[in-house]
Amino acid sequence: MKQWTGISEFVAVAEQQSFTKAAKQLAMSVAQVSRNIAELEATLAIKLLYRSTRSVSLTEEGKLYLQHCRHLVSSLEEANRTLANLSATPRGLIKLTAPVYYGETHLAPLLHQFLLQYPDTELEVQLTNDKLDLVQGGFDLAIRLGNLEDSSLIARKLASRTQYLVASPAYLAKYGTPQSLEQLGKQQCLTGTLGIWRFMQQQKPITYRPQGRLVCNSGVALRDAALQGLGLVQLPDYYVAEYLTDGRLISVLDHLRQPDEGIWALYPQNRHLSAKVRRLVDFLAAALQAQPQ
Repeated sequence: MKQWTGISEFVAVAEQQSFTKAAKQLAMSVAQVSRNIAELEATLAIKLLYRSTRSVSLTEEGKLYLQHCRHLVSSLEEANRTLANLSATPRGLIKLTAPVYYGETHLAPLLHQFLLQYPDTELEVQLTNDKLDLVQGGFDLAIRLGNLEDSSLIARKLASRTQYLVASPAYLAKYGTPQSLEQLGKQQCLTGTLGIWRFMQQQKPITYRPQGRLVCNSGVALRDAALQGLGLVQLPDYYVAEYLTDGRLISVLDHLRQPDEGIWALYPQNRHLSAKVRRLVDFLAAALQAQPQ
């Protein structure tokens, strides 16, 4: 720690251009700030500051040294904040946004558990399928599904989801089970407003534009249509898992299924991840990864 003596004081004096202001910022006496910087200069055998009764300025060596010391002080402060956050009890408001269906069925129960476990926290949750601007909306966190677009946001993977192409047994008995993408042209397809299905063929991702009698922006409605035998639909596991288990839906073209996609927690780059948000992200990651796939 001897090597750190005077560095924080030197950076403060250089930025404030005043021993008095630097001492106030550091909650130290002016004399102690001066002694520590003098000790630093003696250790380096280099003069860093020009001092006079009215002003303080940097030597050429001091200007060069300041560039490196700023990074050191900033990194040390960040390390201290990180440790403080790890031990801090989460408290206060967390504002987050998430997709509607996934939020209602998977996130809401976990968020309620979080509130019970951490009684000093509050949550403001906005469920929407629109990709809201986190900074403009004042959000601490967003939960996003699938492939992420290029963004200035920082992402942490919480869990994975699997896309299934499914139909009811009655539908497959009537129209046959497709064995290839080419055979989908003869099928009734149920699609969302995006209008594409994703597959993996010969180790390459491909998209397919299905045709059918129903286009709808609700996964729940599309699932119901499939259950009633109206056609094939591609949906994530959290829509169809229980119906695959009990046999009311059957998965097809499994050999062309795309790799699992991520379920992500996103937050702004320029926003320090506070103890409460970090604890919530850790809580969600642990809970979602523990759920059966």
